[in-house]
Formats: sequence, structure tokens, C-alpha cells
Amino acid sequence: MTSPINLAIIVPCYNEEEVLPDTAKILSAKRQQLINEKRLSETSRIVFVDDGSKDSTWAKIQQLHSENPSAFSGIKLSRNRGHQNALLCGLMTVKDTTDATISIDADLQDDVDAIDDMVKKYQDGCEIVYGIRSNRDSDSIFKRSSAQGFYKLMKFLGADIVYNHADFRLMGTRALDALAEYKEVNLFLRGIVPMLGYKTGTVIYARKKRKAGESKYPLSKMLKFAFEGISSLSVKPLRIITILGILIFSTSFFMIIYFFVRYFTGDTVAGWPSLICSIWGIGGLILFAVGIVGEYIGKIYLEAKARPRFFIEAVLK
Repeated sequence: MTSPINLAIIVPCYNEEEVLPDTAKILSAKRQQLINEKRLSETSRIVFVDDGSKDSTWAKIQQLHSENPSAFSGIKLSRNRGHQNALLCGLMTVKDTTDATISIDADLQDDVDAIDDMVKKYQDGCEIVYGIRSNRDSDSIFKRSSAQGFYKLMKFLGADIVYNHADFRLMGTRALDALAEYKEVNLFLRGIVPMLGYKTGTVIYARKKRKAGESKYPLSKMLKFAFEGISSLSVKPLRIITILGILIFSTSFFMIIYFFVRYFTGDTVAGWPSLICSIWGIGGLILFAVGIVGEYIGKIYLEAKARPRFFIEAVLK
């Protein structure tokens, strides 16, 4: 019989006061179930990471810890650092005191029953287990189509990410130690984790609707997160600019030959419309290209500074 494992469930939280009580109740019940089945050790716990919330999220985490300190732990960041940094903080804080971690969002749209299969696959030898959505029926039409387009675009650009996987995953200590070697400030865990290697497994689940509160990823944040992932994992946009420049130069070269021929045959054409269109078209492409190059230069600037990705204000053990 496989011995119980010491598991830490990492839950990043940002203004989750409405959903936190239900989340804690459901995760606590799942933890106890797996302990009763001798699959988890008594030292397994649920770790809430407060990402600089402005509501009473931290107060509720403190209350949960005081009521059941063996089940609930808490980490409070000094300020809001974003979901990825909050998640990384939780993973790095517990990696030396646990056998494996499972990361899950506080809204519990990811199915907690999939944790059973994740633990089983880890006990069978998988170091990383991805939670994969079976469908996106709970998403709006726009969110569903934009998310699917994002995954396809990432694949086209050469980024190795898992289709329909967010941040619901199990990672063993070897994978966590490997993740700790990645020092970049521009963090995109969905792209970094597949780079680690090791034996992986997948668990398919149906995503649920949010129980309470509002999504912390409006359209503006989704677009920012998507571009963060693209520019953090792939240099293909820079290569596309190069190819585009070659194509435009080639086109202009052939157009010069074309207009010379028209001129010597006596078929003159008023050039003002074509000139204006060319100026606007080429000018727009130049600004677009400069913007993309500037984004990469900005990332180099941030990486060169090597600023800390988070600061911990308080820890409830």
C-alpha cells in the first residue's frame, strides 16, 4: 500500500471575502476525506496566499487559522503582486516542508474532486499532474472563443503550453526545486512548468461556475496576461516583424519597377492617393513593429533590475 503524502493546497486570494468561507469548507472536507482514506498525512494543509487584498480576506484567513490551525495556513504579501507571483510565493514557501503541492483558484471553478486523481497519479510516479478542462460551457461565448484563440496563437508562436490548462496542477518537490531555478521577473507559470520535464499526467474535469464574488480577470487583465505569456515565452513576434519587413521591401521594389514601366509607356498616374496610402500603411507598420520591440526591451529592462517578485508581510503556520 502506498504511504500517505504530505500535501499543501495553495490558494491565491485577491479580494475573495465573499467566496472564502465556502472555499475553506469544501477544501477542508476534501482534505479530511483523503486523510481518512490514508492517502494524505495529517500534516497536509491548505495555504491561502493573500495577494494584497483590500477587503477582509486576510481577516477571514486569520479566523480560519485560529479555528483550525492544523488544516489552514496563511501567507500575506506586503502588496498586490498579481496572481502568478502570489502563486509562486505559496509554492516556494512550502516546497521544503511538503511532498507535493496542488494550486487552485479561490473561486473553486476547478473541480476539487479532481484532486483525488491528481494524488493517485502522483503516487503512481507522476511529478507534475495537469488539470485539463473538458469544456468551457461555463464561460461566455467571448471568453470561450478568446481563450481558445489564445492557446492556438501560443502554439503557433512556438510556446509549449498545455491546451485548456490554467493553474490547477499538482507539482512534486523535484518539480518545485526545478521551478525555483527560474529567476525571471516576467512570470508565466503555464509556460514555464511544461519546460521542467519530468513525468507528467493529466486529469480531465468539468469547470464550474463561480459560487460568489466577481472574476478578478476582466478583459483588460486577460489581454495583459495573454501578451505577458506571448512575450515571455516566444521571440517569434520579432521574427515575424523581420519577415514582414522583407515582404514590404520586396513589394515596394516591384512597385518601383511597375511605375517605371508605366512612366516610359506614357501611362502616367496621379500619385497622391497611392503615396498617402503608402505613408499611412508603412507608418502604421513601423509603429506597430517598434511597439513590439519596445515591449521586449522593457522586459529586458525589468529582468536586468532583478527586483524581488514579492515580499511576505505575515505567515500563519
